[in-house]
Amino acid sequence: MQSKKPAPRTLQQPPVPSAAVSSAQGTRLNKRLAELGLCSRREADDWIARGWVHVNGQVAAMGVKVTPQDRVTVERAAQRQQDSRVTILLNKPIGYVSGQAEDGHEPAVALINPRTHWRDDPSGLRFTPPHLRGLAPAGRLDIDSVGLLVLTQDGRVARQIIGEDSVMDKEYLVRVVYQGPGPVRAVAPGARPEPLQEISEHDPVSTNVQAVFPRELLERLRHGLSLDGQPLKPAKVEWQNPEQLRFVLTEGKKRQIRRMCEQVGLKVVGLKRIRIGRVTLGNLPVGQWRYLGAHERF
Repeated sequence: MQSKKPAPRTLQQPPVPSAAVSSAQGTRLNKRLAELGLCSRREADDWIARGWVHVNGQVAAMGVKVTPQDRVTVERAAQRQQDSRVTILLNKPIGYVSGQAEDGHEPAVALINPRTHWRDDPSGLRFTPPHLRGLAPAGRLDIDSVGLLVLTQDGRVARQIIGEDSVMDKEYLVRVVYQGPGPVRAVAPGARPEPLQEISEHDPVSTNVQAVFPRELLERLRHGLSLDGQPLKPAKVEWQNPEQLRFVLTEGKKRQIRRMCEQVGLKVVGLKRIRIGRVTLGNLPVGQWRYLGAHERF
């Protein structure tokens, strides 16, 4: 007697709330999988093409739409594929661009090789060439900025950090000088305020900036500025030391911190990202990288 072929192992996912449905016909399946936090839309398309996604027990076709009442399942092969994907934390130096090479500058991914792998990496993983396949930055860091840059093969990680609905904290240390506008008090380190002195671009304050920078402008950095015609979300901004501010943002517009500072008369002379979500740069040396550990979560 012939034995019955076992059914494929699947991961059943709960229905998406009705508010997530984009039209009367439902939501595209790749978007549904992304909303469930299972993968990126690009990964979902790959899973669908491989026949790993089922709707109501049937292999799903590319481009199909689903409603909250539909039962969506994913074969465990998709999970196994994801488990083999890596996420890399790089301490990016000045002079490297986050994404594709541009204007003669190398992309940050060029630094991912065995020679620059941090010898104190606690993950226990060993570099292999397949770890470069599909590795892409999750967010950007300006060419003249340093610090934590995340590169990942995992669409779930990318969506957490830069997805449309992401509100993940990104923390920066920002060294500044004050160029105006308007009269401010010139104060030497440890001294009491002197009479008002006019500050111009030709006479910037680079030491004890905290003492001369108006409190009301610090409040504007926290909330009240706009970029590209759109108001910015509230930010946490405080003095780390007399020449350095600490920013915590939940959005990432192009050159956002530099442009925010320009609006209040500050010039950024150094910018370092030290944290994304719950993952910190720590002691990772400049120009070196490590793997995200199995138990680390953003």
